[in-house]
Amino acid sequence: MELQISTPALLFSAITLMMLAFTNRFLAIANLIRGLHKKYLENPQEDIIISQIRNLKLRLSMIKYMQLCGVLSFLLCVVCMFLIFTGRQEAANQVFIVSMLTLLVSLGISLMEIFISTKALNLELGDMEKLFEKRKSGLDFWFKKDKEE
Repeated sequence: MELQISTPALLFSAITLMMLAFTNRFLAIANLIRGLHKKYLENPQEDIIISQIRNLKLRLSMIKYMQLCGVLSFLLCVVCMFLIFTGRQEAANQVFIVSMLTLLVSLGISLMEIFISTKALNLELGDMEKLFEKRKSGLDFWFKKDKEE
């Protein structure tokens, strides 16, 4: 199969959108870290804050590697296009395969980061569930929705 110059060019839009999503995740986590840092300075003994900070630190590292692999995939697509343009088809095929593999690694890391982010949300929910259990009153029975609805 001969690789056309349009084949690696098709990945440009996909990789660009993926990088935008990764950057948005990074910015959201940066804001969360800043907020948790303020909470930590107010109450450094609170376990939930320490757990969240550890979780965010791991996620931040993962996003760095996701972005690194995404950028590497993008650069390899450009190199692949250059190789096709100069007539080095076999080298272009190999570079394109490596580009696809780095894209796959980036998406795999992204999937793992999603699972870790849900773990962080479960920490928050677990903390809130404890508060709701304490606040139950005798009237809760009357105001609960039916399970069939």
